[in-house]
Amino acid sequence: MPSVRYSGFCLILVLALLLAGTSCRPSLAPPAGQPLPTAAADIDMDKLRDRIDAVLDYTLSQRKLNTKDHAAWQILHGALAYQDVYPVEHEGKFVSAVDHLLQGGKMTGWTMERGSPLPFVGADGQKRVGLRALLEQGSKTGQGHNDQWLAILSQCDLAPETPILFDGHEYTMSDFIGQVQLDLSRNFDREYSWTLIALTAYLPTTASWVDSTGKTWSIPALVQSEVDQGFGSGACGGTHRLIGLSMALNRHTAQNGEMTPEWVAADERIQEAITKARDYQNPNGSLSSNYFGRPGSSPDLAEDIGTTGHTLEFLSLSLTEDQLREPWVARAAQHMCKVFEQTEGAPLECGALYHAAHGLVLYRQRAFGPREYKFDLTSDDSDEAEVAAQ
Repeated sequence: MPSVRYSGFCLILVLALLLAGTSCRPSLAPPAGQPLPTAAADIDMDKLRDRIDAVLDYTLSQRKLNTKDHAAWQILHGALAYQDVYPVEHEGKFVSAVDHLLQGGKMTGWTMERGSPLPFVGADGQKRVGLRALLEQGSKTGQGHNDQWLAILSQCDLAPETPILFDGHEYTMSDFIGQVQLDLSRNFDREYSWTLIALTAYLPTTASWVDSTGKTWSIPALVQSEVDQGFGSGACGGTHRLIGLSMALNRHTAQNGEMTPEWVAADERIQEAITKARDYQNPNGSLSSNYFGRPGSSPDLAEDIGTTGHTLEFLSLSLTEDQLREPWVARAAQHMCKVFEQTEGAPLECGALYHAAHGLVLYRQRAFGPREYKFDLTSDDSDEAEVAAQ
């Protein structure tokens, strides 16, 4: 009769094999031991531009989500990359995902509630009430980070007076912003990356206010808090914290803001991360799988999209136009295009996928100039095979 120890070992082995076969996404790694290729030293920038356009068009037109099987967490990541052009299938028809939500459409994970009375009046002279997005950390359906939904909408060029319909009431983007300002003390994780992205899109970078508990806040104070926490502990290797700092600093600079100690510290942190990204780049053009912590590479293409994609997104916001055209950054963009091409038809996790797409959108815009993205909402290709996204 087998020993208890031997039987237990066999059970553990069987469970491990079963779990390996039921991953939430397939491994896209080549056979073990296969070396990483080396990126070409010379890059034709015109061909790179066209290649970026091709992979972004494919991702927009072929990776389709719907409100029945997918939730706000997946869908709004798509809107991050393509803004209000990004489509979602709702009840058999394609609609703009952003417009669908603004017009009161239902979506799993778009979990909102009526907020608090706001300390300002609307254009009609009437007192306003805030709109609050509820936090659903770890759900992969709802808002996973404080102020994430407002941060995404703030990057869709929505005016402060843009209406938001919810539960039979009409709010505005200003009401959403005002509620975030009142709720700062509810951010117990002190995670202000998305808060900075959202608030600096609408407020002066010197703004200060008092929240619902009577505590005074300011944009510079949020910047200093993010700097003090470093980027090693932030989401996705610290890239989100760096993205928030970069966007805030870019807007502060555009407003001819004074470089007070908080902003100097933010710039130093950003420059440190840029140096690490360059120093840790792999021969094939990918950026470190350990982000800014140490060198590293992964043969798993899905993981590569997440790590290189997030870091390229940060770099595309933080470098100058001339720096973005430097060979090392162009190699990273070229590598990202290659990974997108190699994973066509494979299911990919939406967070990694659309942050990488957003990185390419930003890189394309700043290195080559803006372009328009289009999706025909009247198209009916529901019978065609669609590429899965998770």
